[in-house]
Formats: sequence, structure tokens, C-alpha cells
Amino acid sequence: MAHVLVIDVGSSSVRAAICDGSARIHRETAEPYAFTVAADGTAEVDARKLRASVEGCVDRIVTDAPPIEAVAMATFVGNLLGVDAQNQPVTPVFTYADTRPAADVEALRTEVDAAHLVQATGCPLHTAYHPARLRWYARSGRIMPATWLDFGTYLHRAWFGREVPCSSSVASWSGLLDRTSGSFSTEWLRILGLAPEKLPPVAGSRHVEMGLAPAHAQRWPALRDAPFLPAIGDGAAAHVGSGAISPRSTSLTVGTTAALRQMRVAERPPCPVPKGLWAYRIDETRELIGGATSEGGNAHAWARAHLKLDDEPLVFGAPFAHGLTVLPMFAGERSPGYRPDATATLHGLRLSTTPRDIVQALYESIALRLAQIHDALGGSDALYAGGGALSASPAWAQMFADAMQTPVHFMGDEATMRGAAMLALEARGLGSLASLAPSASRIFEPRREVAEIYRAAKERQIELYRRLYS
Repeated sequence: MAHVLVIDVGSSSVRAAICDGSARIHRETAEPYAFTVAADGTAEVDARKLRASVEGCVDRIVTDAPPIEAVAMATFVGNLLGVDAQNQPVTPVFTYADTRPAADVEALRTEVDAAHLVQATGCPLHTAYHPARLRWYARSGRIMPATWLDFGTYLHRAWFGREVPCSSSVASWSGLLDRTSGSFSTEWLRILGLAPEKLPPVAGSRHVEMGLAPAHAQRWPALRDAPFLPAIGDGAAAHVGSGAISPRSTSLTVGTTAALRQMRVAERPPCPVPKGLWAYRIDETRELIGGATSEGGNAHAWARAHLKLDDEPLVFGAPFAHGLTVLPMFAGERSPGYRPDATATLHGLRLSTTPRDIVQALYESIALRLAQIHDALGGSDALYAGGGALSASPAWAQMFADAMQTPVHFMGDEATMRGAAMLALEARGLGSLASLAPSASRIFEPRREVAEIYRAAKERQIELYRRLYS
């Protein structure tokens, strides 16, 4: 039976797993970590420390491993790392959550045709993407790196000791990839004054690297001659791993942040990107249309840390009976309004408001924010849901079903690893996505009797946002 090693570099942990030929996890190991954050919008991580965590997980998982047919990797995307000519980091890994380039977003709006570039690249002007970050870094006056890489490509170059390309999946999350040509946008390179050689080449989904550099071949003999596929975006892997591979099906991922996505054929010319959404690539033939929020499990983590809740399972009351309206944007806003200066807002506090009321309102507010993205997608027949934050609270899954009036098929919290394994098996000719798709462990049906309550609450949330950020 085929076996795939999957490395998942998420926003709060590094994981490695051995998956079988059905993309099921047999063994795994994990190591938590956290972004370094600060009040000025900093959200970064030390590349060397994160690399050590990844390599530690690989050390543990390849001990007594079966023969490996492929090595797949999924990474949190919107990450950017500067390296010197020897592939040594000269900057931190800047993450999607870093909002320090907010002023550069606004400056670029006055210089470029933002609406055109959204359609050309699939990404709006926002601090989560590279154009504003590169402008911000250049403005800082610091020495420019020899090359700008994503973290996954940095790892592969370190392990193979040579130039290694990045995937079109990761490149598309940068905001710099031209959707028509499949290469980095000459228009953005001109605007930013960036030479093409400052970025890695872009490879297809079936590209592999083999033959580890001597030090890593000795360290990982089980992987000495294994084919390594380019790292892909964790969102692409999570979508595929959710099983949402048919038309009119949508993946819902709730981890540290949250996202809704639909898979479509990458057309030529590209299909229009709906207002407030983005278009990323799974590979050179398939796109994801969707939207992501900066809030998800991070809101739950904030509530646990600051509202002094006990460890008992949360039991919620009737929808919106607390009378609160919440904008849960603790880390700025991505879809649908893309206001990096947005902050979380809690409206309607009374003396009777309890911590559990606030937690319920936070959960409901995130469901309402995702419902706006669902509306922009044109709805769907089913939501295929997963993610660690959602796994911890079935009540939250019901809220999503109620907010979108769409059945939620709960697929567990292994979607990213499973999806990376599915895509690797497909790329190596060892299976198809349809044959490898998982089954739901539970289905949450929408409650029609609360549909109007959720609709009215969504309108209140939209109105609060309009008053603050119109």
C-alpha cells in the first residue's frame, strides 16, 4: 500500500503524519508554537525556530516509517520570508495576520487600478498579501534580501541544497500571481520595482524534487530518494480534504481563522471574482473562489483567556436572546470588506450580560460573517466543515447551518492533512480525488424556525459595520 508523509505547518502548530493510500492518517506527531504579536500589528515568527519545529516533527515521524511514495506539505499562506544568497533567513517570516503595512495598502490604492488588479491576481489590496508588505519593507530602508520566498520553499531549498520552485497554489496566495499567465504579475513587479529573480520560479502540481542534500539524506534515510511535491496552501489542502469537490458544494474551515471556498475550473480567460471574495489556485487547472475571515478559533481562545470561563462544555441559550451585536475582527478584517484597521466591537452590553452570553455572541457573529461570504458565493447545496475549532464545539456547527440555512456535513479536523495526501496521491497517479473523498461523521440540518432570527441579526451586524467603517 502507498504511504505519503504529510507536513502541515499551520498557524498554531506543526504536524507531520504518515497517511496510507486512502489518505487516512496512521501516525502523527505535532508541536505547538505561536506567532510573535505586538500592539503595532506585528504577527511574525522566527524562521529558524519554525524550521527546527518542522524538522523535529519529521525526525519523529520517519523513525521506523514504511516506504514513502511521496512527501507533501501544506503551509499557512500569505507568509513571506527574505533570505540571502545562501538561503539563510534575513527577515522573520511575516504572516497574513501582520497589519503593519496598513498605510501602504491605502497608499497603493491611490497609485493602482485596484479593481483591475483584483481580477488579474484574484487578491484584493490588503495587508495579508505581498504587494503592501513588500512596499512597507522597502520603505523601512532595510537591506533587501537576495530572494523573497514562502516558508515551504525555504524548507525545500534548505533540504535539497539548491534552487527549488514554489507551487502555483502558494504563489496565488501572495497577491502577485497573474491568473491568466500563471506567472508572477509583470504589472505588480513593475509597480513594486521588483526584479523577477527576487521571487522563486513557479512549478506545476506534478513537479517533484528528489535527492536530499547529504546532511538531510543522512538524517532522514527513509526520505533519501522520496519525491517531494511543492508546498501548497493549507486552504487548498483543507478544501480538498473536506470532500467538497463537486459543483455547488462549499468547504467551511474553522481553525485559528475561518474560510468558505468553492472549487472551479481555472478558466481562460479567468472567471470574474465576486466583490469581497478572492480567487486562489489549487493547482494550474483548478481554482478556489471564496473568502476568509481573520476571526475563528482565535476569538474562542481570546474568550477562554480573558472571560474566566470554566472547562465545562459551553451550553448556549436561544439564538441572539442576549441582545448583543458583535464585529469579531480581533485581527483586522479580510472578507468581505478588507479593512485592515477594523477592530472587534461588542455592542449592547447590559448589567445582565454574562461571560457565556459574550461567548455565544462571538460564535454567532463569526457564523454571520461567514454567511455574508456564502451569500456572495451564490449559496450552495451543502457545507463540508472541518477544523480544530469547530471540532471542539458541535453547537457552533449548528450555528453555521442556521446562519446559512444549509446542511453542514461535519468532516472532522484532519482536512488539511487529508487533502494534502489526496492531492499528492493524485499527482503521483495513485488515486483520484473522487475515490479518496471522505464521508461525513455527522450532518447538522438548518433549523427553518430560526432562519428569520439569523437574517435579522445579520442585518444588524452589517449596519453596525456600516456605521463604523462606511
